[in-house]
Amino acid sequence: MQSSRDPQRSIGFLLKDVSRLMMRRFNRRARDLGLTQSQLQALAFLVPREGINQAALAEMMDIQPITLARLIDRLEESGLVERRRDPDDRRAVNLYIGKNASPLIDKMWEFAAETRRDALSGLSDDEQEVMIDTLQRMRMNLISCEQDSADKNPPAGKSVLKGKEE
Repeated sequence: MQSSRDPQRSIGFLLKDVSRLMMRRFNRRARDLGLTQSQLQALAFLVPREGINQAALAEMMDIQPITLARLIDRLEESGLVERRRDPDDRRAVNLYIGKNASPLIDKMWEFAAETRRDALSGLSDDEQEVMIDTLQRMRMNLISCEQDSADKNPPAGKSVLKGKEE
């Protein structure tokens, strides 16, 4: 496949634009839930991973731990998330879905399904499967590249300049 300088034919531009449009469509539906996109995203990540600690959730969401802490503060105030002490590490706090979250989470997944149906309209089941498989392979390729890069270029620690002290 020939590379293109046309954003309308660029995989990167198209993925970003489709993602932006899907998020905008979802946000229009979810506006009345009274939560930000980041708060909804935190709940979506947390649902299948109850008991995860904040640092791990922040890493999964690709945000700074302090940013997640403030986000979780607001969710906790609303009864949507609970913080519980880790029984194995008294310094750690694990996150759980709160007592007020179930109806909101059900609505969130309903909106997500409607948005997905909008985006996939006109695509056959086979086309959808091929697209998902292709995106998963692309994702794994890029994860592998990141791991290879990290192996070749370990994170910078102390200066390795020989004969120089800082």
